Amino acid sequence: MALTREQLAQRVAQEFQDGYYINLGIGIPTLAANYLPKGVEVMLQSENGLLGMGPFPSEDEVDSDLINAGKQTVTMASGASLFSSADSFAMIRGGHVDLTVLGAFEVDCQGNIASYMIPGKLIKGMGGAMDLVAGADNIIVTMTHASKHGESKLLSECTLPLTGKSCIKRVLTDLALLDIADEKFILRERAPGVSVEEIVNLTVGELVVPEHVPEMTFV
Repeated sequence: MALTREQLAQRVAQEFQDGYYINLGIGIPTLAANYLPKGVEVMLQSENGLLGMGPFPSEDEVDSDLINAGKQTVTMASGASLFSSADSFAMIRGGHVDLTVLGAFEVDCQGNIASYMIPGKLIKGMGGAMDLVAGADNIIVTMTHASKHGESKLLSECTLPLTGKSCIKRVLTDLALLDIADEKFILRERAPGVSVEEIVNLTVGELVVPEHVPEMTFV
């Protein structure tokens, strides 16, 4: 069974390590703020100028002036700080973010990512995506494995305009967790109830399947 958006966020949060500075992109990645692992302290950064982003607020905690880069209302963790977007992007471009979690339209087995536009459709702009993929060594993409039309989004070569080249090393989809190395996808985990065959059939890029592929666990 394919993972829900919340399960994707919960699983990607398991990649967080104590002491990390982490940027969460718009969409599914921002949900990970609600699933920080117990005993792991991280600082979540938003490119609009917030370091120390907390989980989404309850109704009585909402402050309409406190938002993330996707204009969603958020909370501030203990020790959080606010600053200009110029300072925020200096942090990103300077390589001071340990992990970035992004959404994407397509990823290919060369580690390329297309995440900001579909030709012919109205878009609001690149945002901080290009800076994030250029300034981070550790990037995880979260997305659905296939489009609404059942077409694979894990390709041999991206068909959409690229956000970054050869920068993605790990992809978490609603069906599987995969690494990217030597221009191949490597299957590491599968969603509960999802077969290896289903993942193979929905992956266009070259896929390496180990002898044993465990199901994901959620803690």
